[in-house]
Amino acid sequence: MAKLIINADDFGYSKGVNYGIIDAYQNGILTSTTMMTNMPAAEHAAKLAFENPDLSVGIHFVLTCGAPVSTGVPSLVDEEGNFKKLAVLEKDSSINPEEIEKEYRAQLEKFLSFGLKPSHFDSHHHMHMHDLVYPIFDKLAKEQGVPIRISSPDPNHPSYKLKTTTYFDYSFYNSEANALSVDLLINILKKCSQFETSEIMSHPAFLDQALLNGTSYAIPRALEHQILTSKEVKKAIEDLNIELINYRQL
Repeated sequence: MAKLIINADDFGYSKGVNYGIIDAYQNGILTSTTMMTNMPAAEHAAKLAFENPDLSVGIHFVLTCGAPVSTGVPSLVDEEGNFKKLAVLEKDSSINPEEIEKEYRAQLEKFLSFGLKPSHFDSHHHMHMHDLVYPIFDKLAKEQGVPIRISSPDPNHPSYKLKTTTYFDYSFYNSEANALSVDLLINILKKCSQFETSEIMSHPAFLDQALLNGTSYAIPRALEHQILTSKEVKKAIEDLNIELINYRQL
């Protein structure tokens, strides 16, 4: 039987995102989520996590959205004190890896302060797969004894040593809004059924003003929620003999 993790990124981004993720877990096929501890609704997300103890909750480490948890990380922020945009950060040779570790540790400590134990680590915009960031990320994961999401096509990448998972995300999240559909996800599920263990990344949400104001990828999240809770997708998982699991079960 193929095993499948369906993870929702951005838990903690806003209350609308939090409620959409929880509903996709309670009434759909979602099994896992990762929290942005630096975002305004992180504490609200933690409360919902305690109310849903079987939901696997990891940490979605952030360097490219919102503001840092720590202070004194000047190479990571712009003039307004917010994280630099992804396009800027990727080309910035002044980034200080010591500041990255300081910020990541601060985000980890905030997560732990909620009384939660992380199921796994991943990151916003897959920043942990960058050469400068990965050694820091790997060190924290080993300290906590948790797996890392694979988002590298290279089977020799060190993260492959932590778990054996084929990782699918681009066919769902990176699709154009008008291409998102139940049929699209079912086709991805058919691919997943050919592997021992897979993960699909998702971004379900209920729309709220914080989400609409904060990201261009807002309205499609409501459609993702609709797809993840559809009867057709649930039946496809049953027909394909896929077992839904989370990172705690790896």
